[in-house]
Amino acid sequence: MIGYIYRMVVVISFAMLMSSGTAVGQSGITFSKQPLALGATYTVHSELLSEDRALNIYLPPGYNAVDTVLFPVVYLLDGGVDEDFIHVAGILQFCSLSWVAAMPPSVLVGIANKDRKRDFTFPTTISSDKAKFPTTGESHKFIAFMDQELMPFMRTRFKVNANRTLIGQSLAGLLAADILLTKPDMFDKYAIVSPSIWWDGGSLLSRQMATVRHPVDVYVAVGKEGLTPGDKPRVMETDANLFVEKLKKSGNKNLNIHFDYLPDENHATISHQAFFDALKWLNKGK
Repeated sequence: MIGYIYRMVVVISFAMLMSSGTAVGQSGITFSKQPLALGATYTVHSELLSEDRALNIYLPPGYNAVDTVLFPVVYLLDGGVDEDFIHVAGILQFCSLSWVAAMPPSVLVGIANKDRKRDFTFPTTISSDKAKFPTTGESHKFIAFMDQELMPFMRTRFKVNANRTLIGQSLAGLLAADILLTKPDMFDKYAIVSPSIWWDGGSLLSRQMATVRHPVDVYVAVGKEGLTPGDKPRVMETDANLFVEKLKKSGNKNLNIHFDYLPDENHATISHQAFFDALKWLNKGK
């Protein structure tokens, strides 16, 4: 289980590293500056992964106002400060503003990467991928870390309710798709963007989907992304469509699926727009 938290530092952005204080500028105007806090980084030890992991956590406005209020949790893969954490925290903050009201105020947990190819992929039978990416194939350990260590940590340390959303793009989208097929009830909402279905020759598409026991909302998006990497390239748009069709044909009546094609976006630019659209759709009418 996740061990004792031995370090917590404030996450700051852009001018945040400057110390606070008051000074007189060359123009003679007196000014002051304070660090701009966005959230906090918790370093925790995972026994299942046998390593320390960084969690970047954003708490919504009003989190400390009433002790009895519990908040939904959004789990963000690729959640490092230099990855997707800062811009996704901004999306959550904007979507929960009272005059926008696209989603309820929510806690964001950004899971910073150590070895994303290792953590986000299941074992592959493609020898060239094994040679290029020798650490891959341990997503089962990372899924166990999230399920057995991270989620209990969040329940015991923060004021969160049982509403859980998972966000992932590219290889992180592959992991989110993997969890949806094998452990669908682990989350209530999935935002799966540009999933790397090409991994292991697209073997994910041939898997049997587990039974969905409670209502699960799934948003899948892809841009105009073309061919995938590898010795036998596949078409990203085609794979995303095949994945959505697989979900629809699974016979799971508890699945609510929305497919979004964003032709003006590519693999590098799609995440921000798709995450914004996903959070609006996933919380529509909630």
